[in-house]
Amino acid sequence: MAAAAGLALLAALLAAAGAERGRKVSMEYNPGWNSSSVNLLHVRAVGPEDSLHYVWSSIGAPSVLLVATQSPSSALRVNWTQLLSPNPAGAIWIEPPDSVVYSTAVVFTKLFEFSEAKPLGELFYPTYDLSEFSWDSLNHTLNHTALTAELRGVPATDPSGAFSNGSLAFRVTAYEGSGRAGPLPSLLHTADSSQLEFVLAGVAPRGNGSRFLLQLATVEPAGAARRLRALSSIDDEYTPSIFQVLSLLAEPRNGSSPLAFLQWKATAYGSPSPRREDGIRCRAGGLRQANGSLPVPAVLRAYFGDTLGSSCTVSALNVSFGGEEGQVYQEKRYLSWSVLLGFGEPPQDTFSPLVISITAVALGTPLAVLLLGSCLVLLAQRRRYSEYEPIN
Repeated sequence: MAAAAGLALLAALLAAAGAERGRKVSMEYNPGWNSSSVNLLHVRAVGPEDSLHYVWSSIGAPSVLLVATQSPSSALRVNWTQLLSPNPAGAIWIEPPDSVVYSTAVVFTKLFEFSEAKPLGELFYPTYDLSEFSWDSLNHTLNHTALTAELRGVPATDPSGAFSNGSLAFRVTAYEGSGRAGPLPSLLHTADSSQLEFVLAGVAPRGNGSRFLLQLATVEPAGAARRLRALSSIDDEYTPSIFQVLSLLAEPRNGSSPLAFLQWKATAYGSPSPRREDGIRCRAGGLRQANGSLPVPAVLRAYFGDTLGSSCTVSALNVSFGGEEGQVYQEKRYLSWSVLLGFGEPPQDTFSPLVISITAVALGTPLAVLLLGSCLVLLAQRRRYSEYEPIN
């Protein structure tokens, strides 16, 4: 009952707040810890009546903990000695505890590489387990002004040498208000969301026409569940030719408004400065329950506790990149995929001013011709009738 009441309260708060509300955002690296041997980034987004907390970490597999509170003064607390111990349960919490109305998490677990091996079908190469990567200090890329940071890593062991000139990275961008990201796919965002860009750069493929698949998992507390939703999108100036938007929604089991989301467009890109022709098809596999089958990073065990497997629902999803455009990565050795994550209902695209103008002109031209033609006919008729003289 308490969990259901908390989820209902969060839905009400987010619905009442509105998409245009601004937030004051701050970033803190390893709060309360002076070492850079591990990475933990706390993004705190404060509103007039609430706070949102994003805790990004590479302690284990890269992950992010999202917590919504009903207090603008709520704070993150970390017991570092316990967090880095074999039993981290209870090492991360929010004060005051009763201000928390909803918590969820996303984990990026593995990267798969595969290629077509006719006539045998798909050939998979040894998996890259992201929990076994070595990660650079996130503090070196932290930009407090731009509200950005980058987590970059390589496998701790790399027998094939695929990463000798490359890396895998997660780029985080936080937002204080509503707007749209500049580079393609130009995702629309609100103050209740952050953007994550997954980047594979310079990594040598292990086969001809290799494709990649990123596995991610979500953690939901009792009373909520994840659902994958695919919607047809407009063909807009921001992402031309992309007609599908996918959202991984966290919803209360009673079916009310979404509590949190991951949202992305069905495309990735093969260039650091992406253009339409750099597009790489992006597909999402079926969402499935994965309790007990995936390792849970220490940060999530620290917050949700050792009973995470029984008290929460863990769901897994695969996102693949490639298809008819499978040679794009082979040629450029660059892959970027952007996803928005946040609280409440995901933002929805509308027609841009450019598209509205083009549509207005396209529709207006035939209407103007028709109207002009009608006027000429009427004028001609009036002239003919005015020149008519009745015969006496």
